[in-house]
Amino acid sequence: MRETASSSGRRIMAIWLPALAIDRWQRSEGESPAPFALLAETAHGPRIAAVNAAARDAGVRAGAMLGDARALCPELAVAPGDPGGDLAFIEKLAVWAQRWGPWSALDPPDGLLVDVTGVAHLFGGEAALLADVAARLAVRGLSARPAIAPTAGAAWALAHYGPDRAILPGTGRGTILAEDGGGVRASDPNAARSGPPACTPPPSCEWSPSPYRGGMLNDLPVAALRLDPATLLVLRRLGLKRVGELSGVARDALARRFRSTRAPGANPLIRLDQLLGKVPEPLLPVVAAQLSLVQRRLMEPIRHRSLLDQVLGDLAADMARLLEGQAKGARRLELALWKVDGEVLVRKLELAAASRDAAHIARLFGGKLDDLDAGFGIELARLSAPWCEPLALSQADFEKAAEAHGTSLSACIDRLNARLGEAAVHRPQPVASHLPERAQRWVPPLEPERAVQGELAFHARPLKLLDRPEPIAVLYASPDGLPRRFSWRGQVHEIARAEGPERIAPEWWRMRGTARLRDYYRIEDREGRRYWIYRHGLASDGRGGVPEWYLQGLYA
Repeated sequence: MRETASSSGRRIMAIWLPALAIDRWQRSEGESPAPFALLAETAHGPRIAAVNAAARDAGVRAGAMLGDARALCPELAVAPGDPGGDLAFIEKLAVWAQRWGPWSALDPPDGLLVDVTGVAHLFGGEAALLADVAARLAVRGLSARPAIAPTAGAAWALAHYGPDRAILPGTGRGTILAEDGGGVRASDPNAARSGPPACTPPPSCEWSPSPYRGGMLNDLPVAALRLDPATLLVLRRLGLKRVGELSGVARDALARRFRSTRAPGANPLIRLDQLLGKVPEPLLPVVAAQLSLVQRRLMEPIRHRSLLDQVLGDLAADMARLLEGQAKGARRLELALWKVDGEVLVRKLELAAASRDAAHIARLFGGKLDDLDAGFGIELARLSAPWCEPLALSQADFEKAAEAHGTSLSACIDRLNARLGEAAVHRPQPVASHLPERAQRWVPPLEPERAVQGELAFHARPLKLLDRPEPIAVLYASPDGLPRRFSWRGQVHEIARAEGPERIAPEWWRMRGTARLRDYYRIEDREGRRYWIYRHGLASDGRGGVPEWYLQGLYA
């Protein structure tokens, strides 16, 4: 983890990709002259997430509801957005951006931070560096706004709200950042005579000899401090719309107003100190993960299954040696087979526990190759492990473990998954909820046990619950009395014994205020069959009409 501060010479470059989602779409589908927008599903319906230039010219803006956008632009074409793909793309872009500095960090959802300390001269200066960034990203179809400053906060502010390709000079030796009633200033007496920097911004931006005084940062909106929308609304109501206006307010007053919020995005003082370099801001560098991959290029195409099994065994052995050298085990494996006609056959395998047992991996993949059509032959086979976990070097062999203690649990689950499907094997796990349908959830079979918060004591509940409670018709002596007879699935059952009720209140933090109580009864009919039924609501609760009855479980 890195920390950026106002140490002498520190230079951070922020790269903002304002149209990342649209640029990615146009890279794959081609640029369209017609109005186009990407959608995001929300609780209130589809909302515009990103628009192209034609839609923007037609008045469509990101954040608008789809119905409102269609009213402005009836010919608007839409497609679902891909936030996960955008994040994966920018992660790869962060690794590629290390061509400009020793490390880079993500600034989600559409930005990067690159440490360019001491590397600008390799590109002909910081202005040439920013030009190189914009040009190389433009070649890849990405519009970008880069900026360089001594801190990550200042670089982010200039990239989002400053002039294009802005450069904020460093503090220099002996400069101490300070604040007073007259604004943010530098206390170096020689700063006023230092003159403008070599790389000046466009004439529309006022430049001050002091690095933190004047229009470069003070004239930026308070949104440049990376604050939450609620905090920005409070500052605007207080009449604080510019960064420089915060220095005109006593720091104690702001501290009292935001003393209960320690999150950086909700406290303008923390963000301001990060902007000025008084408080270090931790950044997590992106580290490229090396993909474990082995392959065999065949001298002659193969078509027979016996030869393919031999190649698969060789690949599994190569992968086992590679993972052993890395002290890792594979959790997910992908086998790609290139046919002579250019078609690529892919088979995926996910293991219940990390493993690098070659025989076990080859056996599992063998079951996935029964329906393989080799065509004119396979000329290239590649095995990769995109998901690996640390694994000690003294892993026991599956077959030896099976001989000594029977088949191991992880090997058994892997075989079941290979035969039934990756999502077919699960186990129930208790959940802290009084409602029967929410008292458990299905998890992967080898997922560690999680402690359930609080001990929930229940009455005797049936082991067999219906997937959905089924409505029944019930006769009872009084509105709140015990049931006497019920009809279920076309049959009438006379109740011989009844016990209850067990009252369960709704989960008010999940449900609406009109949710009704449940009264559960354990009943037995005259044939000795036992059921678990409940009455949904009370006659006098004022939350609906007549209470309804449901059957939810059966006793063995």
